[in-house]
Amino acid sequence: MSHSIEPVALCQSPYKQKFAIPRQPNLVPAAIGRLLLQGDCNRDECVRGLEQFSHLWLIWSFHQNLEQGWKPMVRPPRLGGNARVGVFASRATFRPNGLAMSVVKLHRVLKEGKQHIVEISGLDLLDGTPIFDIKPYVPYSDAVPDAIGGYASDAPTPMPMRVLDAAEQQWQQAQQRYPEFAQLAEQVLAQDPRPAYQREAGREYGVQLHDLDLRWQVIDGCNCVTAVVSI
Repeated sequence: MSHSIEPVALCQSPYKQKFAIPRQPNLVPAAIGRLLLQGDCNRDECVRGLEQFSHLWLIWSFHQNLEQGWKPMVRPPRLGGNARVGVFASRATFRPNGLAMSVVKLHRVLKEGKQHIVEISGLDLLDGTPIFDIKPYVPYSDAVPDAIGGYASDAPTPMPMRVLDAAEQQWQQAQQRYPEFAQLAEQVLAQDPRPAYQREAGREYGVQLHDLDLRWQVIDGCNCVTAVVSI
């Protein structure tokens, strides 16, 4: 049986590229995004009562991965990028139907002109991601205190960060443009977004946050910001 669905919203996110997006939601609380309701869902009735809840479930699509298909076995980053597990034993982005789900924090529901917007944080979604459903998170049934997390039972150890002197002025300018930038950058880099197979000493990495290119190197286990450049 096939089933055709249309997005109920589109996501505006500070993450402009797939690289360095946190591998799970809520690892970067400073990541603030907006859900722009679409079509028949862009109406007062659809969000009435939503602000009674602190968190939401989002059902969404890895829309930039769909054309590449999927594989039944994947290599989770938590296993070093070498060991293989079944796709259903992972949260890999290349999935049979390309669907994902995330729990995010709800900040507020607002309206700009005729556009209804749901403001959220802690998201792990690429800018422009189609949202197929929005549901309230219900703590008494959705939280499972004694759940077992398999090979991903423990949260990753965050990496420290510092700004090199050569990048300090650019760093300050970035914070003037985006007040949450310092927290966002630090929390993103704390997850060590480098691919498991590309962690050479001295290599410079870059990620686009908003319209800024954040560049860094890992020196003695610390993320060292080398530049913050406008794109």
